[in-house]
Amino acid sequence: MGRPTDNPKETRITVRLDEESRDILEKYSKKNSISKNETVRLGIKKLKDNM
Repeated sequence: MGRPTDNPKETRITVRLDEESRDILEKYSKKNSISKNETVRLGIKKLKDNM
């Protein structure tokens, strides 16, 4: 097990995506050299900023 983190990620979700959404997620992740998980987190933060 790795080091303890300041922001533990304890909640796991499963999402079903259509092919277009999956492709967008994969392309963005690769282009920005980040995981798909981090890409989703960024999208959620962006939604929060628009609330």
